[in-house]
Amino acid sequence: MTLTIDEHSLKNGVLTLVVTLVEVIQEALEGQAIRRLEGGELTEEEQERLGQALLDLDDALESIKADHGLTASVADLRRGLDDVVDDVVDKLLNPERWAEGEAGAGQRGLA
Repeated sequence: MTLTIDEHSLKNGVLTLVVTLVEVIQEALEGQAIRRLEGGELTEEEQERLGQALLDLDDALESIKADHGLTASVADLRRGLDDVVDDVVDKLLNPERWAEGEAGAGQRGLA
């Protein structure tokens, strides 16, 4: 059996993953920035630099997505990641519901 790899698709897939991960990190950084701003931990100069750095990062990501036609694939991957995170958080907050579901699945497998 021969494995055929489409180099273009592989590169786009890897780039989509990288851009998506950077967006997730950017979102976390923005949350931290807001907390620090609201907490009064930053000087006015630090606020300006942080704001500009976040804007520059956003511009760079949007440019990369546009240049490589990744806008839709990044959005799809983000939705998929959001679904996984929602499931994990739900499992942490409602372990009894998940235990019931897993027990029911196990019983169905025995039938």
